[in-house]
Amino acid sequence: MKLYLATGNENKKREMKQILESPDSKIKIIIPKDEDIDFNPAETGSTFYENSLIKAKALWNIVHSPVIADDSGICVDALNGAPGIYSSRYAGPMFMTGRSDGLKIPQQEQNLLLIEQLNDAVSKGINLDEGKKSGLFKDGPRSAHYTCSMVLYFGYDKFVIAEETMEGTIIEKASEQRGTGGFGYDPLFFLPSYGKTAAELSADEKNKISHRGKATRIITEILKKIE
Repeated sequence: MKLYLATGNENKKREMKQILESPDSKIKIIIPKDEDIDFNPAETGSTFYENSLIKAKALWNIVHSPVIADDSGICVDALNGAPGIYSSRYAGPMFMTGRSDGLKIPQQEQNLLLIEQLNDAVSKGINLDEGKKSGLFKDGPRSAHYTCSMVLYFGYDKFVIAEETMEGTIIEKASEQRGTGGFGYDPLFFLPSYGKTAAELSADEKNKISHRGKATRIITEILKKIE
């Protein structure tokens, strides 16, 4: 089965191929640029789910074949879940939803700005007790999580959705960034149970516990029934 992945991100393609293109699977992952498809829909949703559905519909309207789309990002509890759906566009506290000119800043600059913004929030004080009561800060004041909302889209009236998270914390200093694996904010996202950042995990380790890996396995079980 040819399965289109609604992204231009080669890192996402690599992770999805590692999970879905097993030796006993008939699935082949294709991204738009593999077939010279111009694909850059405006992500105007207010939630991960809405953005993933926007991307799925947009690509399905071009290829009329099964599509997987996901929207994902990092959510910092002390920043009220920011940058969230704006993770790829985040440009610091002055540009939480992205720069007005639409330009994205380098990932390393995003990482530094996010650490600084969280440090500032923590220094100003966080009501940790209240946060724990509401389910936040279970890993302390630097608590954060990745979210992935994934859609398997067969048409306007036939699609399924899986949404999962990966829990962790944000490191305190830029110098503590570690690891060369993964992508995005992975070098600053620390996993207490592993004693590693997400960027230090092997591909197998990350796919086992990550937001995208868990959501993909749910989708995989559905695909197995229709291959």
